[in-house]
Amino acid sequence: MKNLLPYSLLLIGLLTSCGKKEETGKPQQEETPVTSQNGAKIVFPDQKMIAFFTTETAGNSMQSARFSAPAKVAATVAKSGEGAQQNIILFEDPSLSFNYTELLTHQQKIKQLQGILAQKDAVIARKKVEVARFDDLFKNGAGTGKDVANAQIELLSAQTDASVAANDLAAERTAIIEHETRLKAAGFNPAALRQAPVAKAFVICEVPESQLNNIKEGAACTLSFNAFPNQTFEGKIDDVADLIDQNSQMVKVRITVDNSSGHFKAGMFATVAMGISQGNTLSIDKNALVTVQGKSYVFVRNGADTFIRKTVELGRMTDDRFIVYQGIQAGDSVAVKGVMQLKGLSFGY
Repeated sequence: MKNLLPYSLLLIGLLTSCGKKEETGKPQQEETPVTSQNGAKIVFPDQKMIAFFTTETAGNSMQSARFSAPAKVAATVAKSGEGAQQNIILFEDPSLSFNYTELLTHQQKIKQLQGILAQKDAVIARKKVEVARFDDLFKNGAGTGKDVANAQIELLSAQTDASVAANDLAAERTAIIEHETRLKAAGFNPAALRQAPVAKAFVICEVPESQLNNIKEGAACTLSFNAFPNQTFEGKIDDVADLIDQNSQMVKVRITVDNSSGHFKAGMFATVAMGISQGNTLSIDKNALVTVQGKSYVFVRNGADTFIRKTVELGRMTDDRFIVYQGIQAGDSVAVKGVMQLKGLSFGY
């Protein structure tokens, strides 16, 4: 009996060893998410894996992005007491008054030169007819070569006069560019100045480049003036300048405000509250969005184990949220964490 004990222990050890080898040698299959519908549908094998992703419920909310900026009344509009066709623009900056006056002067000269050039072109057309007529008479023996030569000289003279007028016109147009550039750099649109109605005040403010997506031409804004504490006035955003200051990264915004009361004077300081209000709209967190080849997508949870890729049409972003016009509905559970992993599974990278 004592002699059998070592062999029994050896046999148990071998069986145990074989069992372990068999267990370790057996390949274990790892369950992975399954994609279908060209990657638009992703099904996860268990709740532990899908729990990695965080979602939020898409819903309607008021989206706004208001901010304030210091401003100044840069110009006011008054009617000419002498009956001039153009209204008077009273600028806070005297150099702009010079530029605007010169601009109007050059524009008037351009109109005159255009009229003169039209007359010269008419003379040229008439002289060409005369040259052709005298040339025909000469060929048929009813006229002289001198008549033809005189008609050609008169045609050449008319063409020279027209060329001088055309050069003068080009010079006037070139001269306008400098004055237009200075007015635009100050936040003024020359065309808007010429058409400005009486009793309007132009307010100029500077806003950071990063806030440009919150400014919409034609939108309403609120102004408060140092001269009129505890009062607010309604204005309208007329224009956003084409030029961004490379040192400050600020851009000029022009606002018009009614000045029928005559309260506002060029040079007055103000504060402008502006921004956008999107109303009661559907929105998503910016982290929910992925963009592939110019198209925008989000991933919506569908049931306990599935995400569905949705193409969305977006509006502007405010407060780190995108307005959604199409693609999802209120109540959808949209992924906001793990979105890059879903993108990789959906698109294969």
